[in-house]
Amino acid sequence: MSSAAPHVTGQDHVGPDHLWSVDEHLEDILATVRPLEPIELHLLDAQGCVLVEDITVPVSLPPFDNSSMDGYAVRVADVAGASEEFPAALEVVGDVAAGQAELLHVGPGQAARIMTGAPLPPGAETVVPVEWTDGGLGEGPVRGMRARSLGPEGATGHVHVYRPAEARAHVRAKGSDVKAGDRALEAGTILGPPQIGLLAAIGRGTVRVRPRPRVVVLSTGSELVPPDTELGTGQIYDSNSFALTAAARDAGAIAYRVGAVADDAETLRSTIEDQLVRADLMVTTGGVSVGAYDVVKEALSHVGDEDEAGSGIDFRKLAMQPGKPQGFGSIGPDHTPLLALPGNPVSSYVSFELFVRPAIRALMGLPDVHRPTTRATLAADKALTSPKGRRQFLRGTYADGKVTPVGGAGSHLVAALAHADALITVPEDTESVEPGTEVDVVLLGR
Repeated sequence: MSSAAPHVTGQDHVGPDHLWSVDEHLEDILATVRPLEPIELHLLDAQGCVLVEDITVPVSLPPFDNSSMDGYAVRVADVAGASEEFPAALEVVGDVAAGQAELLHVGPGQAARIMTGAPLPPGAETVVPVEWTDGGLGEGPVRGMRARSLGPEGATGHVHVYRPAEARAHVRAKGSDVKAGDRALEAGTILGPPQIGLLAAIGRGTVRVRPRPRVVVLSTGSELVPPDTELGTGQIYDSNSFALTAAARDAGAIAYRVGAVADDAETLRSTIEDQLVRADLMVTTGGVSVGAYDVVKEALSHVGDEDEAGSGIDFRKLAMQPGKPQGFGSIGPDHTPLLALPGNPVSSYVSFELFVRPAIRALMGLPDVHRPTTRATLAADKALTSPKGRRQFLRGTYADGKVTPVGGAGSHLVAALAHADALITVPEDTESVEPGTEVDVVLLGR
């Protein structure tokens, strides 16, 4: 659970008719949500989590000088001037394989057959690739070594070297990747596959991180049925819970989807209470407007009357389109944050991007919780219109400094949303945007 009990700040100082700005609502959310407490996790369990400490390298990488090629470890002087016409003939004193504990000593006129990753043996100064030699066969340059099981005699005898090698050629120096005492990873790093690989390489089996938040997504509406179900009269498929669960996972959360709940306040409250045990954040979609069947407001408007002090959900009107009706607060004994989003597909998804995604990133302890933004030139056939006093977010596609609207302004246009990779932002004081005008753009999926 979160490290500090959320407290609904907004409803303490504004009236029910207050029209919240997008920025006010987001600031209230981010002032309430606190990063999750750090825990120690095994490496693979820590994937996607955020480090809470700097990681110092305890042992250099590589930990010893080793060969980057299959070939022969030799002294530089012994192969100086070597050519195909006048090869250097060296005595092979044995093999040096990766993981070998006891190393051979290479003296004057000697060579040790060495494998990639094997330690450079004492006395050797460089490595000549096997392709520069006859592989001990006396028949001119070879392409590779025979497997030891098929030709054990290759570890003895003589080898002819046809090219000279400079000192430490094909040798990976100790500490050439990172040195003991270096900082391998900084606190705040999200652990992906390369970072987990580095931690394993320096010997770390566990790491202290903030865990990925557990987000429960729940949609409401008696008209909703799951995909792969035959539609009845007046029914539609529940797309919101799938889109928002996927979006929560994309944001870094462990997300759980709950099947649509019918328009019954008691059933909804019971379902939410049952889900709190596995939630660091609750997200509902639908039922937050002013209709007679908007059960989220009915079920949760007075939840603070029965829960511990500090809990409660505040339902608000925001100066934005789409997504005017919103709800935010906390619920349950652990004061789990809850964001109630509108039910129209575009409204719910835009609301997720603007409010829920930053909340998830804040729970993870990330310093930057926002999608990247940029300025772009509007590429459109006609001017865009926007309601005065509302900040409008239109779907668009962004490329090469230009953004093109996709679909209309309707909050039900889920097909257009599927083709968008950006949100075009039209400010509250702007009612029309002409083609060729520079606009602010939120870049999705980046």
